[in-house]
Amino acid sequence: MLQHLYPQRLLGALMYRATRIRFRPWKNWQIRWFVRRYGVDLSEALLPHPAQYPDFNTFFTRPLRPGARPFDAAGDSVASPADGRLGQLGRIRDDSLIQAKGIRYSLRRLLGGSELRSARFEGGSFLTIYLAPGNYHRVHMPLSGTLCETVHVPGRLFSVGTENTRRVPNLFTRNERVASLFEGELGSFAVIMVGALFVGGIEQAWCGPMTPPRGHGTEVRDYRSHASPPALGKCGEMGRFNMGSTVIALFGPELGVEWESGLAPGRAIRVGERVARLGPGGTFATPLRGSAGEKG
Repeated sequence: MLQHLYPQRLLGALMYRATRIRFRPWKNWQIRWFVRRYGVDLSEALLPHPAQYPDFNTFFTRPLRPGARPFDAAGDSVASPADGRLGQLGRIRDDSLIQAKGIRYSLRRLLGGSELRSARFEGGSFLTIYLAPGNYHRVHMPLSGTLCETVHVPGRLFSVGTENTRRVPNLFTRNERVASLFEGELGSFAVIMVGALFVGGIEQAWCGPMTPPRGHGTEVRDYRSHASPPALGKCGEMGRFNMGSTVIALFGPELGVEWESGLAPGRAIRVGERVARLGPGGTFATPLRGSAGEKG
């Protein structure tokens, strides 16, 4: 109830400004306090000292030093797209995914209301990762793929912490989000970046900030007709959060995703870690590629 009363957009705008102040004593204090409060391991960062960052947001979206996140290069493996804690994982059935124990939400609504997009992943698999404040906040590719579409869906900015996933129905389909749909060598997959309270923006590697004017409804960018649509390798950087949130990965049924043993809600997970293998038990499905005008 309190979060319904919060001026969510105003708080986000204030956070945006506060995290970009370049007054050195202020930003150095912000970073040092944050490192102590959330146990950030700066030895993993490309720039290991607070004074090396021009402002707090640059620190928050910091790159890691080379080799800090080795990844499984096997052709049949699926890599974690983010650092964080595993929320839920499983199969997509009857247009629904698991938000928390006993709570489900709609795949179609998650992808902006398109039956065409949601049908593509029906019978496939999903994985949800919650990024805590102290985590690394860049998002990477779980598989190699070529970008087909991005879908920006305006919405609210409720907190996405564990308690809220248990208490706020349809949380991930109510919050603002950006879905990126890809076609890989063996099938289709998608990565959805979900906004949250204090999230000052979602950025993508190929186009920068995804912040179209609010109130204009869902915005679809179709890359299938481009002569050279963005193509990214497995574990390549695809986006980042300015403040933390949630990543949802979807995999088409033709990929036959088989989860690694030991994966369970609450488990810590890191970028590049193998979370699944592509199995032979998938089903054939028409690729996302097709006519550029074929939108849902």
